[in-house]
Amino acid sequence: MTLKEAKIGQTLKVKKITGEGAVKRRIMDMGITKGTEIYIRKVAPLGDPLEITVRGYELSLRRADAELIETDL
Repeated sequence: MTLKEAKIGQTLKVKKITGEGAVKRRIMDMGITKGTEIYIRKVAPLGDPLEITVRGYELSLRRADAELIETDL
């Protein structure tokens, strides 16, 4: 399951980041790394972006980037 498929109110654990190069580095720089818990707070009315809570702060993430993050329930 990817972060893109998650529903509002779910808490997920990052299993793997599938992106490469600068995209993967940018996601990791935001604090999203393997083993990190992510809470899905909101989704914008048209579905993009997602608002998540990671490491105690709120972050907006595009669906294209969320698709690169594999999670466990």
